[in-house]
Amino acid sequence: MAFAAAGLLALGVVGSSSALLIPKPQACDSVQSGYQCQPQISHFWGQYSPYFSVPSEIPADVPLTCSVTFAQILSRHGARDPTASKTAKYNSTIIKIQNNVANFTGKYAFLDDYEYTLGADQLTDFGRQQMENSGIKYYQRYANLARKSVPFVRSSSEDRVVESAERWIDGFNQTKAGDWWANKNYPSINVVISEAAGSNNTLNHDLCNSFENGPDSTIADAAQKTWVSVFVPAIQKRINTDLPGANLTSTEIIYLMDLCPFNTVASPNGTISPFCSLFTESEWHDYGYYESLNKYYGYGAGNPLGPTQGIGFTNELIARLTKKAVQDHTSTNSTLDSNPVTFPLDRALYADFSHDNDMTAIFFAMGLYNSTAPLSNTTLQTAQQSNGYSAAYTVPFAARAYIEKLQCLGHKEEMVRVIVNDRVIPLQGCGADWLGRCGLGAFVDSMAFARSGGGWASCAV
Repeated sequence: MAFAAAGLLALGVVGSSSALLIPKPQACDSVQSGYQCQPQISHFWGQYSPYFSVPSEIPADVPLTCSVTFAQILSRHGARDPTASKTAKYNSTIIKIQNNVANFTGKYAFLDDYEYTLGADQLTDFGRQQMENSGIKYYQRYANLARKSVPFVRSSSEDRVVESAERWIDGFNQTKAGDWWANKNYPSINVVISEAAGSNNTLNHDLCNSFENGPDSTIADAAQKTWVSVFVPAIQKRINTDLPGANLTSTEIIYLMDLCPFNTVASPNGTISPFCSLFTESEWHDYGYYESLNKYYGYGAGNPLGPTQGIGFTNELIARLTKKAVQDHTSTNSTLDSNPVTFPLDRALYADFSHDNDMTAIFFAMGLYNSTAPLSNTTLQTAQQSNGYSAAYTVPFAARAYIEKLQCLGHKEEMVRVIVNDRVIPLQGCGADWLGRCGLGAFVDSMAFARSGGGWASCAV
C-alpha cells in the first residue's frame, strides 16, 4: 500500500503490519494557493497577511474561447521585517512586559523567555520564497506567451522591492528553464526607478506635497483611532488582567497584535506564531478591518487625494495596452517613459514591483473598487459588505494584480480584465460582461479620472 501517495508517513519496524501512521506535515504556503494555515485569522491581518488566493465569484481561468495577448503583473514586495521605527517600538513593548510581569502561564508562557530578534525593513526568507513562487505562478499561467516572450521588468528602488523583483525573476527563469518548448531568453531587471525625494516614480508616491504633508495625511490615522476606541478596550482589559503589571496601552495592544503576523513571516516555513493565540478569531477580524481603514482612508476613496497618487501608473498602463505614447503630466518620469529602451510599448509581458500604499492608490485610480461602500470607522464591515474590499484581499505581502488583454472568439476587439490575488474584479463604467471584461476601447474610456489628471492640480496647493 502506497501510504506516501496519500500524504502519510509510516514509522516503525520495516515490514511490520502495525506500523504507526501519522499525517505528513503540510506547508503553510504554496505556489498556487498562497498562505492557507489558519485562514480564519491569517487572512485577516490586513497588509501584513501573507499572499493568499482570494475566492472569486467569476472564474479566474483563461476562458476556453480566448487567448491571452498581454499580461501585466503589478506586485508588492514579499514579506518583510517591521520598519525600523516599528521594530524599536515592538522591542520596547516586549521589554516592558518582561520587566513588569512576574509570571507567565498558559498561552502567555512563551513570553517568559521570548527574545525579540526581528530585523528592520528587509525581506524575510519566507518573503523571498513568496516572490519565487509568484514568478513560478506567473510563468505557468502565461506559459503560451512566456515561452517566447521576455517580460519587461521595473522596480522601485527600495532594497526589499528590488530583491523581490530579483526573486520573482528567479522563479520565472527556473520554470522557463524546465520548459522543453521555451526559448532560452530570460528576463532581468530592466529599470530601477529612484525613490529619492522629489523623484518622479509611478511605483512610489512622494511628489504630491499637499497629500504628503497636508491635512489629508492624517485622515487614515483619525479613522483608525476611532476604530481602536471601539474594539481594543475589551482586549486591553483582558490582557492587563491576565498579565498583572503589564499596563499595556491601546497602542501597545496593537503592537502585540502586529507581532503575530511579523513573527509568522519571520519563520522560514510561515509557522503560526504563538502571539496569534493571544487573541480571538473575532478580534483578528476587527484587526484586519483596522488595517483596511488605514488603506482606504490613506490611499483609497476615503482620501480626497489618495487615488490621485495612482494616476501616473494607470496612464502608463493605458500606454502599454494601446501601444501608444504615455499621456501624463503627474508622477511619470518623462525621460524614462519617452525612451523605448526604458519604456518599450511592444512587449506582451510586463512586471512592475512596488509597495502596498502605491498599489492601493493605483487600484482606486483605476476605479476597481468604485462600488465599495464607504468604510465606517465605528462598525465592522466585512469584505462582502463592502463589495470585496479589504487590505488583506488587495495588498498582502507579495500581492499581485494581473491586467490581461484577451483575444476571444466572437469579439473583434481585444478584451481587458483585471485579477487581484486570483479574484476577478468586474470592471466599472465600461459595460463589463458576465466575466468582468470590457473591450479595450471602452476600458480606456473608463479611465477618465487618470486620463484627465485625477486632481493632480491640487498637489501644488
